[in-house]
Amino acid sequence: MNHLLIVDDDVEVLDLLQKFLRQHGYEVDVASDGKGLWQALERRVPDLVILDVMLPGDSGLVLCQRLRAGFPVAVIMLTAMGELSDRVVGLELGADDYLTKPFAARELLARVRAVLRRAGEAVTPAATPRSVLEFSGWQLEVSRRELRSPEGVMIPLSNGEFELLLVFAEHPRRVLSRQQLLDLARGEAHDAYDRSIDVQVSRLRRKLEADDDTEPLIRTLRNVGYLFTASVNRR
Repeated sequence: MNHLLIVDDDVEVLDLLQKFLRQHGYEVDVASDGKGLWQALERRVPDLVILDVMLPGDSGLVLCQRLRAGFPVAVIMLTAMGELSDRVVGLELGADDYLTKPFAARELLARVRAVLRRAGEAVTPAATPRSVLEFSGWQLEVSRRELRSPEGVMIPLSNGEFELLLVFAEHPRRVLSRQQLLDLARGEAHDAYDRSIDVQVSRLRRKLEADDDTEPLIRTLRNVGYLFTASVNRR
């Protein structure tokens, strides 16, 4: 059973979501601010944190950044309607998805299921065949969700970054539109005109880019989409 932690200073929202998600088979803890978040993490690290942006004290954006620095958890950000800047910054800081308020509880449930599915929480390591995708000296170990540089350095990836890189590596030297990337990496749990894929590509490109003048692994084709330029071997 997956364990969720909801952080929101609206008591009614916490109560509603806690009851709803428990009814759908999740263990759910709640917190109303950053202090409560860290106290909950000391007791148990959840599989996913649902984190509101507007909180007393440290904002959800600050907390998301700190979470990413120290805990292997998935994060869904809750943002106010129309605050596009908060969504983009949240994704830049490592959030796996976002949802704008007000929202239907069933939509949040769909997002939770999609993020946990992408994170591989529903699949035990023993049930997942190990495979490694190699490209330009890089190694992406699929079952462990690990990326190593040509120098053997482990490169940390958020769940969203991993899923996006996996899509690229499984479709090398093929032009993919933004909509195709969204469909392949995130399934049905995305907005029809969701531009978060551009943010994810930008973050991933920064982690893969070299200091020399070699061809970038992810090339932008204006008004068309993106192209993963490397050849890929599976072993």
